[in-house]
Amino acid sequence: MAAPVVDCQTHLFPTPYAELLTRNTGTPVTRREGGAYVSDYGTAQFRLDEEAYSVARKLRDMDAAGVDVSVVSVNMPGPEQLDDELAEEAAQVCNDALAEACAANPHRMVGLACLPWQLPEAALAELDRAHEQLGMRGVMLYSHVAGGPVDAEASEPIFAELARRGLPLVMHPCVPPWAGDFADYTMVPMLGLMVDHSLATLRLVLSGVLERHPTMRVVQPHCGGVLPYLWGRIRHQTEVMKRGVGRLASPAAATELYRRVYLDTASPWPLALRLAYEWAGAERLLFSSDHPWVEIQLLLDCLAELRLPTDVHQRILGGNACQLFAIR
Repeated sequence: MAAPVVDCQTHLFPTPYAELLTRNTGTPVTRREGGAYVSDYGTAQFRLDEEAYSVARKLRDMDAAGVDVSVVSVNMPGPEQLDDELAEEAAQVCNDALAEACAANPHRMVGLACLPWQLPEAALAELDRAHEQLGMRGVMLYSHVAGGPVDAEASEPIFAELARRGLPLVMHPCVPPWAGDFADYTMVPMLGLMVDHSLATLRLVLSGVLERHPTMRVVQPHCGGVLPYLWGRIRHQTEVMKRGVGRLASPAAATELYRRVYLDTASPWPLALRLAYEWAGAERLLFSSDHPWVEIQLLLDCLAELRLPTDVHQRILGGNACQLFAIR
């Protein structure tokens, strides 16, 4: 029997969270415009349409594309990008809304928790609540923490707790603090976001986070951003030039550690999917659409163009996700 089709990167944006964003005094600045909210990062603006992110729209589009289960998360910004005074409340609002959607649709949705990563003690408390009380299947990390690096020492207890609980860490891009050079020609969503989560993931590798927590499973979105394409250079720099590996057990460890990372398919281009498949293999590639930013069917069609063996295709469509996110 084939595994269900599981979309591993698909977003909701709860109205209570959008309203909370209007109270944020730092970046992004969010305002309401008609039936939507607009988040302004200075270098880019993103429109959050309530209908597009609604549960009803999600279910309707899932049905149209033949998706059985969505692993839902809140789109950027995460609580770790907000004022410290709002971060804990923001995570609770997001997680409560996702839990409500999942409880109302128990066979169609499972959730990924947000955390106030910049407040480690509060993050650990919310992680416990989200897992034990709300039934979340993993945790999101939005590529930088209040403008700082994801591998900061203050986050070590959170990584350790994720490893102990067996919960996946799912990376997601956000507008980077250094996005000024990408502001022209709307290059932030084209390229800036992909570079941002690639830098964050590479930091988890080179800092030794993945080495210190060998059972922690990590998902990188969008076919690995720029990393698989550039890994030949990264490998030469780490293994031949011996650069950036001072915190690792050996120069070869960087490649070995990145090989452990799951990639998702949220890149609507068969050539990118082919490289992601060749890099991650059948065991570590997850079907994802980035709905509602991208139509689900477009990603299904791109994956079908690879003409993979049926058993491999089914693993990517849902088998891997069922194991990673405990979907039954």
